[in-house]
Amino acid sequence: MKKVFLDTNIIIDLIADRKPFSKYAIEIFRLSEEKKIEAFTSSHSIATTHYLLKKYLDEKSLREVLFNLLAFITIIPVDVDIIKKGLRSSHKDFEDSIQILCASSIENMDCIITRDLKHFKQSEIQVFSPDDFMLKYNSGID
Repeated sequence: MKKVFLDTNIIIDLIADRKPFSKYAIEIFRLSEEKKIEAFTSSHSIATTHYLLKKYLDEKSLREVLFNLLAFITIIPVDVDIIKKGLRSSHKDFEDSIQILCASSIENMDCIITRDLKHFKQSEIQVFSPDDFMLKYNSGID
């Protein structure tokens, strides 16, 4: 089973139904729900998603959506070691270095899925846009 790390923008696309991007986020989460992929994200992504979407959803609904999401995604905690490595990393964007380091902390992580490809150019893990990931997945190419 493929292990995929989902960047914050993919989670926001799903919850906020940001068209046309939500189409791929829905497909990716469906694969996770059907246990065809194993999805991961960072604890930072969950907190950031809440922070950004609380303007658009009421608190109770947003918390419920995020809680329900936990059934389909494994949360990687951002700990002091990841923070230290991120601060010392050569990645230009600290926040993205946290995401990359979280993804790297999982053995055999196959890829990172994000719409922000330019910030993940230095990633040691293969990076795909959501549509490219789904194209690759549906074609059966490893």
